[in-house]
Amino acid sequence: MIEVVAGIIYKDNKFLIAQRNFKKSQGGLWEFPGGKVEKNETYEVSLIREIKEEFDAEIQVTEYVGENIHHYPDKDIKLIFYKAKLLSEDIKLLEHENYKWITKDESTNFKFSPADNAIFEFDI
Repeated sequence: MIEVVAGIIYKDNKFLIAQRNFKKSQGGLWEFPGGKVEKNETYEVSLIREIKEEFDAEIQVTEYVGENIHHYPDKDIKLIFYKAKLLSEDIKLLEHENYKWITKDESTNFKFSPADNAIFEFDI
């Protein structure tokens, strides 16, 4: 099972979502940014690293939210969600097609990757 960490990154009472690269698996779908946890890496350190790599941005991880195990046809992932605060002023798109700041109510306007959909069962 692949461990993946995802951030619910807040700014001004909205959270960050990112559109997956069209050339990658599930391209064009929206997700909570993050990525695979590397060997000997804590979930929090992994999330900080991934946000730096994907957006050249700094975050502060604030709170564990929950987990979701999802079975894709070609792999199983354990997705671990954390709330985080954006510390950087700017976000650069280094891996994603687009990003948006949305409220929970606006989330129904976006098609999320199946594993990320589970976040809406938690108190975010």
